[in-house]
Amino acid sequence: MRALLCGGAALLALAAPAIADTLLDNVDGVTLDASNAVDHFNGLVIGDDGRVAKVLHRGDKRPRTTYLIDGKGLFAMPGLIDSHAHVMEVGFVVMTLDLSETHSLAEALTRIAVYAKAHPDRPWILGRGWNQELWPEKRYPTAADLDAIVPNQPVWLERVDGHAGWANSRALSIAGVTAATRDPAGGKIERTAPGGKPAGVLIDNAKALVAKVIPPPRPEDRDYAFAVAQDIFFSHGVTATTDMGTSIEDWQTYRRAGDTGRLRMRVMSYAHGIDNMVLIGGTGPTPWLYDDRLRLNGVKLYADGALGSRGASLKLPYSDAPTAKGLRITTDTQLKNLMSRAAIDHFQVAVHAIGDEANASVLAAIEDLAPTYGGDRRWRIEHAQIVDPADIPRFGHNGIIASMQPVHQTSDRLMAEKRLGPNRLKGAYAWKSIQATGAKLAFGSDAPVEIPDPFAGMAAAISRQGADGEPQSGWQPQERVTREEALAAYTVNGAYAGFAEGRFGRLAAGERADFILIDRDPLLSTSVDLARTKVSRVFVGGVQVWDAATAKQLGN
Repeated sequence: MRALLCGGAALLALAAPAIADTLLDNVDGVTLDASNAVDHFNGLVIGDDGRVAKVLHRGDKRPRTTYLIDGKGLFAMPGLIDSHAHVMEVGFVVMTLDLSETHSLAEALTRIAVYAKAHPDRPWILGRGWNQELWPEKRYPTAADLDAIVPNQPVWLERVDGHAGWANSRALSIAGVTAATRDPAGGKIERTAPGGKPAGVLIDNAKALVAKVIPPPRPEDRDYAFAVAQDIFFSHGVTATTDMGTSIEDWQTYRRAGDTGRLRMRVMSYAHGIDNMVLIGGTGPTPWLYDDRLRLNGVKLYADGALGSRGASLKLPYSDAPTAKGLRITTDTQLKNLMSRAAIDHFQVAVHAIGDEANASVLAAIEDLAPTYGGDRRWRIEHAQIVDPADIPRFGHNGIIASMQPVHQTSDRLMAEKRLGPNRLKGAYAWKSIQATGAKLAFGSDAPVEIPDPFAGMAAAISRQGADGEPQSGWQPQERVTREEALAAYTVNGAYAGFAEGRFGRLAAGERADFILIDRDPLLSTSVDLARTKVSRVFVGGVQVWDAATAKQLGN
C-alpha cells in the first residue's frame, strides 16, 4: 500500500492554530441542506472558531475578511466521512509487509522472502493483505509454504479482511499451538487433517492464540502510524472517520495527538469490546474533545466472521463448502448480554454481522432490547452484507443504522457468487432495499481492507460496477442508490450515525468548516470519472491540513 504524506511540514509537527475570519471564494460548491436537498454554493465565510459563518451563493456580496482562500475554480464539498475504518491499522499497513496486490501464492512468497531478507533483525515478520481468492491456487496458504523461505523468524500475516492469519511453524511454536490445541469458541484452526497438526491459518477467535505472543508496538510506533493514517485519509478527502475497534492503546494515541495539537482529523471511536469500552469511557460515552475531533461513542461487538474466510454465519451451508455454515463469534445469549451491558450506560452499540444468520440474530437482539432501553439508541449493524430478503423489512424498526461499504460489493462479487450460489444473492449488499425500509445508510471503506476512497465507494454505490466497468449493467442493479443518496451516506448520514449531526457533515452556518477541494463535480461525473476524482486540498475547522501539491509518496 502506498500513502500520501504532507511534505509541507514535519510528520509530527503541531497543527496550525485556528484562523480568523476567512473567505473561501472562487469555487463551485455542493453540500446538502437541512432537508438533504442539494445546495449549490460558491463561497463560504469561516469564523475564527473554525465554523461556517455563512454560505454564499451567486449574487451574494463578498464580505471583507482577514484571510482569503482562493479555490481557483475547483469544486468544493464537505469533508467526507468514512463510517467504518480501522484507523491505526491503516498506518501500520505502511509500516509492515503489504500483500494486498499479490496475485498468486508464489508472488506472495517472493515478496515475503525479499522483505524478510531486508529486515533480518526484526523479531517478527508482520503484515497483512493476502487473499487466496485472488490467487490461481484458491487455497489457504500453509505454514510449510512459509517455512521454506523464512524458517527461523516467526511470521504472522493477516488476511485482507483481518479475519484470518497465516503463521509459519516458528510462530506456531512460540504460541504453543499444536495438534492438541482445541479450536476456541468462535474460531477455527485449519489443520493438515481433521484433528491433526495446525496447517498455518487461524480463523477469527483462533487468531488470538498467536496474536497474544507478538510484541506490541511501542508508543512512538503508534504515534507514527496515526500520523501516517491521517494523511492517507486526507489524501482521499476523508476528514472524519469512525474507528471500529479502538483499544485503550489506540485511544491513548489519539489523546496524545490531541494534547500536542497533532490530532487533525475527526475520530468517532467505538471500543474494541466491553473491556476497552469501560477502560476508555468508564460510565458512559466521553464528551467531544479537542474541538469535536474525538469522542468515544460506544462499543464494537462481533456476531460472526467474514465471507472470504467462510466465517460469515449463514442460515444454509456455503455453496462451495456444503459442510460449513460459518462461525458465530458470539452466541445469541452472549451477544444480547454484551449489547445490554453497553446499553445500560448509554454506549452506542455497533455489531459486526456479515452472514444472513448473523444479521437475523442481531436484528432479533435489537428487537428484544429496544423496548427496555428506549430512547435514541441508533443501533448500528456493521457490514450487513448478506441478508435474507425476509429479514430486510426489520431494518426499518428501532432506528437501526446500516453501516455498509460499497466497494466490498465490487471486490467480493465473484467470491460471493461462489460462496452463496445464484439463489441467495438477492439480499447481498442490498443498499437500496435496506434504505427503503427507513434505515439510514452510512457508507465507509473498512480500511485497510479496502482503500479509504469515498469517491470509489460512491462510484460503486451508483453503478454496482467495479473499476473495470463490470458487469456491464451492474451487479444486482436494483440495489443502486442515487448520487444524492450516496453523497448523504458519506456526509450527513455518517455524522448522524456517530451522533455528530449539527457539528460536522454538511457546510451550513454553525457547523465545522470541514471541506475539500476536488477536480470535478461529484453529482455530474460518470461513475468511471467519479472514481478518478483527485483531491487537491483538505481543510478541517477552516485550517488546511493537506495539500496534494506538497504531498510526497511513502512506501513500506
